[in-house]
Amino acid sequence: MKAFARIAAESDGRGGTRPAELRGESPLLVRRTGPGRVHLVGGAAGPLRGDDLRLEIAVGSGATLEIRSVAAQLALPGRSHLPTSRYEVQARVAEGGELRWLPEPLIAAAGCDHVTVTRVEVADGGRLLWRDDLVCGRHGEDPGDVRTETTVRHAGRTLYRHDLSVGPSAPGWSGAAVLGGGRAIGTVVTTTVADPALLGGEAVLMPLAGPGMLATAVGRDIRQVRAALDPLCAAFDPLYAARSAGAALAVG
Repeated sequence: MKAFARIAAESDGRGGTRPAELRGESPLLVRRTGPGRVHLVGGAAGPLRGDDLRLEIAVGSGATLEIRSVAAQLALPGRSHLPTSRYEVQARVAEGGELRWLPEPLIAAAGCDHVTVTRVEVADGGRLLWRDDLVCGRHGEDPGDVRTETTVRHAGRTLYRHDLSVGPSAPGWSGAAVLGGGRAIGTVVTTTVADPALLGGEAVLMPLAGPGMLATAVGRDIRQVRAALDPLCAAFDPLYAARSAGAALAVG
């Protein structure tokens, strides 16, 4: 299955945000759920082997866009002769714009073979809060293979670059060298300064070589990761914790 979606937001000229473009194809369906807020709605199971999904995001000057999802993304196995499933996200934030990417976790189900590629360009004067969580397998099962490649650039320079591989094909996976035996990992990249006191559990907050910071948490399950990183996200968005409560039960 191939699918393309695009989300574009612009200033309404009165201090608010309006959608300039909302389009999607199953399973990448998009719904406006509030002022400056859009949810991704999975219109089909997956991604499965052979799926090629692409999402484009554009935030204009003076606009603030928050993107969430209604449920976790579940990477599933498919016919073995099909290519690796792929999900590509490309985002651009203009000067004076702000993007908050706060979806539910990606779950690497047993037998999956999936790649997520993320490219974010933030102009000088733009703001970013980017959250990614990964769960290694459903309850009681070993994970499949998932590789994530993330690059965030600010003012034309690379601010953050990280590749992660989990699953039976990942080097060192059998020896717990990847996550140290953890089954969930979460990262938050922000272009603004964050308070280390907000973090809890197995988490660390590090300055980036430019504006912003990186927070990373590893846990035995997604609940530990949420406990560590949710307070940090809530500091940028006071309603974040309340809106995440129900979803945490669904994937915990």
